[in-house]
Amino acid sequence: MISVCLVDDQNLVRQGVRSLLDLAEDIRVVAECADGTQAVADIPRIKPDVVLLDLRMPNMSGLEVLQALSARNELPPTIILTTFDDDQLVLQGLKAGARGYLLKDVSLEQLVEAVRTVAGGGSLVAPMVTQRLMAGVARMQNQFTSLEQPDPLTERETEILRLLSGGYSNKEIANSLKVAEGTVKNHVSNILSKLGVRDRTRAVLKALEMGIV
Repeated sequence: MISVCLVDDQNLVRQGVRSLLDLAEDIRVVAECADGTQAVADIPRIKPDVVLLDLRMPNMSGLEVLQALSARNELPPTIILTTFDDDQLVLQGLKAGARGYLLKDVSLEQLVEAVRTVAGGGSLVAPMVTQRLMAGVARMQNQFTSLEQPDPLTERETEILRLLSGGYSNKEIANSLKVAEGTVKNHVSNILSKLGVRDRTRAVLKALEMGIV
C-alpha cells in the first residue's frame, strides 16, 4: 500500500484528489495539510511514501516546504500539483527536490500512475516538459550547483540517463537493458557524480540543459 499526503490550501482540490486516489486499491491518503507550515510539521512524523504538493499557498509556499524538508533530509518523493501559469515555480520546485509535476486537472489514470512511478523511485520530469519549461531551464542554467564542464558520460551512462528522463525506475531500466539492478544503481551514481548533481531529478534537468536528452 502506497501512503500519500496531500498538501493544498484549497479544500475542494484536496477532496477531488482524494476521491480519485480512493479508487486505486494500492494507494491510501493518510494525511491532508491545508498549508505549508502544517506540512513541514506533519510530513516528517507521518513519513508518507509520496507527497502531492501545491506550490501556491499562503504563509508558507510549497517551494518553501520543499526547501525546508530537503535541508533536513526529510523530503519524501514529492509531486508538484500545478496549473498552466506556474512554469517558473515548477522549475524552482524541481531544483529544490521534487520528483516531477502534474496539472491539477489530471485524469485518474495519470494521477495513479504518477504516484506509483514516484513511489517506485522514478521521476516525472522529461515526459511532461513543455517548451516554456525548457526555456526556463535555459534561463536557470547558471543556477545549478554542478561542475562547469562535467566529465563525459559513457555510451551506457547516456542510455541510462535517457531512460531516467523517461521516468523509469532502476528496476525497469535493469529489465530493459537485461542487467542487474545493482549495476544500474552504480551507473546512476556515476552519472550523478559526473554531472555534479545530487539526485536523479537534477540529473535529468542538467541533461536537458546540456542537450543530452
